[in-house]
Amino acid sequence: MTAITMISLPNIASVGTVFGSDIMHMVLNASLTVKFVLLILALFSIISWAIIFTKWKLFRQAKQETAYFLDLFWETREFARIYKECNELIFSPVAQLFRSGYSELLRMQKIQASTSSSDTDPTINGLSDYVERSLKRTTLRQSSKLEQALSFLATTGNTAPFIGLFGTVWGIMEAFRGIGLKGSASLAVVAPGISEALIATAAGLAAAIPAVVAFNYFNNRAMEMRAEMDTFRADFLAMVERQVIKKSMLGKEG
Repeated sequence: MTAITMISLPNIASVGTVFGSDIMHMVLNASLTVKFVLLILALFSIISWAIIFTKWKLFRQAKQETAYFLDLFWETREFARIYKECNELIFSPVAQLFRSGYSELLRMQKIQASTSSSDTDPTINGLSDYVERSLKRTTLRQSSKLEQALSFLATTGNTAPFIGLFGTVWGIMEAFRGIGLKGSASLAVVAPGISEALIATAAGLAAAIPAVVAFNYFNNRAMEMRAEMDTFRADFLAMVERQVIKKSMLGKEG
């Protein structure tokens, strides 16, 4: 048993070495068109993986910061303190949503304090409407940030297999052309050309599959964060409206 093991392990390693060298040999000896196709697919793959790692880091940080922000928001309810904390939470879309809404709330309150009479109802003046519009703008901006570059992953997933297929078809055409020139259709003549052509299809799938998986994953994460923003926006608007109504009633009582 020991002897068999000692013999089989070098054989496996040598097969892997030969297989890898054979692939490199086929790529180097492929036609110029197939090489160009492989270069395009390599660029697609490199850019896709760069986007994947960048987005993975972004969504991870956004999730951690959002969890921290929501805990802080529902525990303290002190808007001024939360607003200061948001300076550090640059990756959380919900934190940036609050920052935008609270900034607009302060701005409108200052305007109303300087222009409105003492018996004016802030609700009638549309304070909550201004805050809501600010929140909607920030929601769109943060959603666009989350979805940025995801379209490239979708494009890679949709086009890379067809680019690889084009290289395969072209390589097979070259193989059959070689058969015609040599006047022989034996397996020894056909196999090398067909193998070189099929590398383009394999490269297309290698570029497309990670891009499709990553696009679906990040798109779902973006949808979850949009849902969190929509929920927080509704809660924050309700709190603003209650605050406005409360101040209005206190002003009338006074």
